[in-house]
Amino acid sequence: MTVAEPAGHDRRPDLSGPDALRCTGLRYYFGSTRAVDGVDLEVRPGEVFGLLGPNGAGKTTAIRAITTLLPVPPGMVEVFGHDCARERMAVRRLLGYVPQQLSADSGLTGRENVALFARVFDVPRRERAARVAAALAAVGLTESADRLAGTYSGGMVRRLELAQALVSAPRLLILDEPTIGLDPIARTSVWEHITRVRVATGMTVLVTTHYMDEAEQNCDRVALMHRGRIRAVGSPEELRAGLVRARRSTGAATDGPPTAPTLEDVFRHYAGSGLDGRESTEDGGDFRDVRRTRRTASRVG
Repeated sequence: MTVAEPAGHDRRPDLSGPDALRCTGLRYYFGSTRAVDGVDLEVRPGEVFGLLGPNGAGKTTAIRAITTLLPVPPGMVEVFGHDCARERMAVRRLLGYVPQQLSADSGLTGRENVALFARVFDVPRRERAARVAAALAAVGLTESADRLAGTYSGGMVRRLELAQALVSAPRLLILDEPTIGLDPIARTSVWEHITRVRVATGMTVLVTTHYMDEAEQNCDRVALMHRGRIRAVGSPEELRAGLVRARRSTGAATDGPPTAPTLEDVFRHYAGSGLDGRESTEDGGDFRDVRRTRRTASRVG
């Protein structure tokens, strides 16, 4: 994996070939509870797509269905034209996945953690050492590669998990709350590394986040999800413009110069006060802090 220096956020996705991801009427139930309720979604090759929603919106359930961790009927989810029900192994070979739950082992070094994932993803033996080194370099962990992961800061743990997902050279990278529990500096660092790799490789990124500023700065398009359904889809600019039109049509505009809405304003328009219940921790922390925060996030979202 050769990673070039970032040349800015490339907003020209490759539209050739099948969609990177297509969900058609995606539904999933836990008993009588409908967690995902008829989601239709298309993610274009090469774009960064944000799936936004409050806790309990169904984002993580949808992600688990897309990554084949939850079974769905044929025809509901396709990744680069491969059906997630009929071609599970083919789909898995195309994916890199960073879940909410901690996936790094504190008792292994950074290099050992990434090497383990290289074996899990069946990276050829003769390529493993080079691929592991390249993945660690891509996220800025070369100097720390032979330290135990348990000594890493929260931001370093998240970058290590990103390296684990990148070692198989995925075409679609899926990030479920990639910066939860990190301080603003660590959050920025994680996104800089994601952007660098994406620009260099052209991979597609699907990310869930509660941080509207992250979505606004890094996503080509976003979908707003609430109570298991997609409420709106578009670029941040399109969604902000749509809110301005909606306010005008309902007479909500006030006298004087209009205040330009933010993506958070758009979110509140569709999800009410859902953002108020988000899991927000502005503490960079360490390995134990990340594990504790992930467990909380998993329970509530």
